[in-house]
Amino acid sequence: MPGGPVPAVDHRAPGAISVLPVPGLPEFRPGDDLAGALAAAAPWLADGDVVVVTSKVFSKVEGRLVPAPADPEERDRLRRELVDAETERVVARRGRTLIVAGKLGIVQAAAGVDGSNVAADELALLPADPDASAARLRADLRRVAGVDVAVVVTDTMGRSWRVGQTDVAIGTAGVEVLHRYLGMVDGQGNELLVTEIAVADELAGAADLVKGKLGGLPVAVVRGLHPLDDGSTARDLVRPLDEDLFRLGTEEALAQGRREAVLLRRSVRAFADEPVDLAALRRAVGVALTAPAPHHSTPMRFALVRERRTALLDAMAHRWREHLEADGRPAAEVERRMRRGDLLRRAPELVLAFRTGDGMHTYPDDARRQGERTMFTVAGGAAVQSFLIALAAEGLGSCWVGSTIFAADVVRRVLSLPPDWQPLGAIAVGVPAEPAPPRGPRTDGLLEW
Repeated sequence: MPGGPVPAVDHRAPGAISVLPVPGLPEFRPGDDLAGALAAAAPWLADGDVVVVTSKVFSKVEGRLVPAPADPEERDRLRRELVDAETERVVARRGRTLIVAGKLGIVQAAAGVDGSNVAADELALLPADPDASAARLRADLRRVAGVDVAVVVTDTMGRSWRVGQTDVAIGTAGVEVLHRYLGMVDGQGNELLVTEIAVADELAGAADLVKGKLGGLPVAVVRGLHPLDDGSTARDLVRPLDEDLFRLGTEEALAQGRREAVLLRRSVRAFADEPVDLAALRRAVGVALTAPAPHHSTPMRFALVRERRTALLDAMAHRWREHLEADGRPAAEVERRMRRGDLLRRAPELVLAFRTGDGMHTYPDDARRQGERTMFTVAGGAAVQSFLIALAAEGLGSCWVGSTIFAADVVRRVLSLPPDWQPLGAIAVGVPAEPAPPRGPRTDGLLEW
């Protein structure tokens, strides 16, 4: 029925499976007939088999070998140059070890550049297009051996959160690489929501138990699965960058986070109907108070206004209306400008920033007194910006409004504050109604003389 459960189709084999080694293969070189060699070594290939081939075989027959010097240091230097050339994006770096996203989108150590199982004077690159390599071999085996098989091209790599390496699929043909259970119902009647089985990777791992690394067995055959050919390829296993929660390693994520933190701060005027985490708010204030201040002082204060919020905003609105009407503004413009203040009423939380006189030096002349006030005000601005950035890092939206600066006496009176508390604006705080992407940095703000 439309909208009902998806028919349950399991990814498992209909019965037992077997994994068969293919011994007797030659040491492949560029231009060799891979399909012919496989047909000769495995005349028992049958329709429905899955031929699992180590990518190094394709690197060899497709000429993806690079001459390398015998000197270890020169060989290592060349290897690093090749890694750089094959890298699209560095994911993580620790010492001399690089985890990168290569040109195929695959994330692994050293972009797959490898010196194992090749001659001492060579280095191997991954096949340029493993999916195309798999498709060619599949077609060639159909032509040479008359069998309809699937092909999986594998490479060895580590996995996040897990020790050790395993073989995974980097190229496929004739295999449903992902079996999606979304919408299906398990034996207990529970609807499956997110389960996706990487069938191609499971085939790669199973075959590696037969191939190994030292015995010269680069090919194995998985029999009994009879895979579905849905037209997907191994490239479909590469998670899109915008869906990858772990697209950077720890150090890189920290560095990137530091760069993006400022850009995450946006003026948010629409908030979701959910409470603000006060612990996150307090953490943001704690960050704000680390901003530099003159004379090792602590002149900044942040006030969470709740009980007196309506009284404060009403009093400020009255003062604002008086100013606009005294300016001779048309009535329609007065009302339009007054509505801007509704943001501070709608926001889930309202925080006011203040610069106090704590630690401020006194001087006998007006020029230095004004300079001292300006210096403390600049320090206050730094703290406000730090607060807004810290809120963004906590996933909270904010909008700084300067209205309290123009009604300082009203703010002090309604909140019963000392006369040296100088308002530095009101900050509307809440969970953003919609996530906002980081803004791009400005590049035209630095002048030189």
